[in-house]
Amino acid sequence: MMSPISSGRPLTRLTSWLDGIDPGVHRRVKGLRLVTAYGIAAMLGALHGISHSLPDAGSLSALAGNFALWASVSEGQTTRGKSARDLLLLSVAATIGAASFIALAPLTGGMGRPGLELILVSGAFCAGYLRRYGVLGAGIGSQLYLGQLLTFNAQLTPIALETAIAAGAIAAVAAIVPRMLSGPAERPPPFAPLAAGRGLVSPALSMGLQAAAATAIIVALDFLIGLTEAVWAITACAYVIANSTGATLDRVRRRIIGTAIGVPLGLVFLPIAGHIPLVVWIAAALAMIVYAVALPERYDIACGAFAFTLIVTLAANGEHSIPLLAARAWETLVGGLLGLAAALLLFPIRVRPAEQS
Repeated sequence: MMSPISSGRPLTRLTSWLDGIDPGVHRRVKGLRLVTAYGIAAMLGALHGISHSLPDAGSLSALAGNFALWASVSEGQTTRGKSARDLLLLSVAATIGAASFIALAPLTGGMGRPGLELILVSGAFCAGYLRRYGVLGAGIGSQLYLGQLLTFNAQLTPIALETAIAAGAIAAVAAIVPRMLSGPAERPPPFAPLAAGRGLVSPALSMGLQAAAATAIIVALDFLIGLTEAVWAITACAYVIANSTGATLDRVRRRIIGTAIGVPLGLVFLPIAGHIPLVVWIAAALAMIVYAVALPERYDIACGAFAFTLIVTLAANGEHSIPLLAARAWETLVGGLLGLAAALLLFPIRVRPAEQS
């Protein structure tokens, strides 16, 4: 019979790891905050009194939840006032990203799915280029891209602009309230500024062009041969681009390793996803806390945690196709490698080794 001590070892190891990487529990507080923000926004978006008069109202809950979640991830201030300001701006940025997709969709929709994916080129560029403006700029660039991506996934029609605006308003409230309660218990890590590059263009412009070029290649591949979920590859290439070629290589390696571990772990949960969804959602929430803890220093663990969360939440929402879910791994590989190729070939960012991050 297993002793209580031995049966508790996995939990003890996890606690020890968390204490080692997050000794002041600051990141765990942020992890709880972003999960709470998602839950509040999703709940408000699902209320009939809020959504019943909106077009495409069925998408409101998911849009608001994700706007709030990723705004909370990107925010990195130390005081309540500055955090509230940034969370509002980040929610507005996600709304603008969604609105830009809705506005441009009629112009590119005639080309089918790859035509709509082409809009994401602009978002990917912003995700790279706006890092020149520090932590808030990086967050706004990311939210612009994610607003486009989430709107693409929701398949919103041009009449759904009101729904996107409502999602942004709900997200702002849902993200700000938990931050007001967390108070001084958070100490975000310092944001690494962009080093002065030695190339023909600035590092920020290089990052934007690299992400945009890799995205355009993926859209072309989807048009020519068809990809299961091209947006997964696009997201991978947009977020592996870093402020030096060496740092991009490291992020590609870590993202591929993390995703290759997180996807199979998520697939293990498929048999219970349809029968015990509560367990799946609890596991997803815990994984997002691990994501928040690991993100600043252990990008591989963070990517694994998010890949796990994506797979199990898709399964809990009724998607049980193993080929589609497993495509997350190989499309991350495609996107990561194309991002690396862009970083190596298109205005590579060369900095002194001490400046790489």
